[in-house]
Amino acid sequence: MLDRRAVIAGALGIIAGRAVHAESAVSRITAYAFSFEALAGGDLHLTDYTGRPLLVVNTASLCGYTPQYAGLQELWTEFRERGLGLIGVPSNDFGGQEPGGAREIAETAEGQYKITFPMSAKAPVLGPNAHPFYRWAAQARPKELPRWNFHKYLIGRDGYIADVFPSAVEPTDTRIKTAIARTLAGA
Repeated sequence: MLDRRAVIAGALGIIAGRAVHAESAVSRITAYAFSFEALAGGDLHLTDYTGRPLLVVNTASLCGYTPQYAGLQELWTEFRERGLGLIGVPSNDFGGQEPGGAREIAETAEGQYKITFPMSAKAPVLGPNAHPFYRWAAQARPKELPRWNFHKYLIGRDGYIADVFPSAVEPTDTRIKTAIARTLAGA
């Protein structure tokens, strides 16, 4: 869902004449314009991460990649004090591997893997019913769509996609850690 604060700020910018064409205003939408419903209720507003790198990962409880929760928690522990945000987005889009509700998802993520980073409610990540963040990401990086669970989008400080890592790349892989460190450094 779009974050109302970001939409209002964009509309005020258009009214103030900062956006010359509607097309350029659309192309200027960043990840910070979106929000997810939180797994435990309420909303996760990406605008709360403005100016900070953010890793958004679609997850599933019954996937061969589910043990990546441990690596994501390791990344969160290592980089959160330096400013990294991390959000897990449970999805049932791939092989029906997230069939449960919030309680079952929490039992796997928080109970079994002891994750402490924010989790959204279950959301589609592909197709016409995809969550707006994932539709935005698909437009920005059409050749780097999620092909399975645990696909990782690294959002840079500017709110645009800085890097994309497919499911097979472990969260603790040097490529991901290097990209996060570089993004945290502002490079």
